Amino acid sequence: MYSLTTNSFPMKRTAIPLLLLLSYLVPFTSFGQKNQKVPTEKRIEDLLAKMTLEEKVGQLNFVVGDLFNTGPTVRTSESDRFNEAIRKGSITGIFNIHGADYIGKLQKIAVKESRLGIPLLIGADIIHGFKTVFPIPLGESASWDLAAIEMGSRVAAIESTAGGINLTFAPMVDIARDSRWGRTAEGAGEDPYLGSLIAAARVKGFQGKDLSDPRTMAACVKHFVAYGAAEAGRDYNTTDMSEYLLRDVYLPPFKAP
Repeated sequence: MYSLTTNSFPMKRTAIPLLLLLSYLVPFTSFGQKNQKVPTEKRIEDLLAKMTLEEKVGQLNFVVGDLFNTGPTVRTSESDRFNEAIRKGSITGIFNIHGADYIGKLQKIAVKESRLGIPLLIGADIIHGFKTVFPIPLGESASWDLAAIEMGSRVAAIESTAGGINLTFAPMVDIARDSRWGRTAEGAGEDPYLGSLIAAARVKGFQGKDLSDPRTMAACVKHFVAYGAAEAGRDYNTTDMSEYLLRDVYLPPFKAP
C-alpha cells in the first residue's frame, strides 16, 4: 500500500512526484493494460521514454474546476474548457469537479483521444465524508475507534468514486498542539502515536487492498511535515523546529500509512 504525498519531503527535482503519479496511473492506461505482465517500474520507464517534455510537464499540472465552490461562480455545470488541454496531454487532472457522466466524458477524451491514453486524476478534499457526512477528523480521533474511522473513509471512497473522484487530499496527518491553529480540526490532534494509527486507518479506508478496485481512491497524506507547528497558530507562519522534534513527533504519522 502506498499513498501520494504533498510537500512531505524536500524534492529538488520533479522526477519524484511524476513517478508517484505515474505509478498510480500507468496500470489504467491503454499502454499499461497491454503490458500487464511487465513489472510496474518497467512500464513506468517505458512510458517516460515515450513522453515529450511537454507531456511530462503536463503530468505535473493539476488544474482547478468550479463545482465545489461555496459562493457564486460563473460556471456551475459541465464545461468543455478542459477538453483541448486533455487531448494535448497538458494536464494530469482536475480538482473540484464531480459527476460520473461529466467526468466519464473527460476520461474518455483522456484515454481515447490523447496520444498516450493516460487517464485523469480527479481530486477533491474528501475530509470527513462525501454525501454521508461523518464527524470532523479531530472528533473522530477522540473516539479512538480505528475500525469506525477506517469505515468512514471506506464509505467516503465508495461515494466519491461513484461520482468520478479518484483522488482525495486526505488524510491530514499534521500534529497540532496549538488550538489557535485553524486547521486543527482536520487532523487527529496532538499525539504522534494516535495520529499514526489514524493516518494508517484512513489511508486503508480510502485505498482498500487494491487500487484497481473502482470503489477505491488514492489517498494523499498532507500537508508539509511540521506545518502544524506554526508559531502562534498562524497558518503558514514561522516554525522553530529541532531535528529531534521533527523525527520524534511530526514525521511518524507521515510514515505510518
